[in-house]
Amino acid sequence: MVGVPDARLGEVGRAYVTVRPGAGTDPADLVGHCRERLANFKVPREVVVLPALPRNAAGKVDKSALGTV
Repeated sequence: MVGVPDARLGEVGRAYVTVRPGAGTDPADLVGHCRERLANFKVPREVVVLPALPRNAAGKVDKSALGTV
């Protein structure tokens, strides 16, 4: 999850996820799943489904590149 600017709260979470081939999912379903299991402030306000997460040279997820997606 990456923080993104929000006019009211200052910053809210946006989740970036990948799904297995052939296993489609709806971002609203993922937010609903989180709402059932997490505290309200931990629930992402938005979910972005990507084919693959951007990685840096060390193989770690490049969070700065996610902000431009």
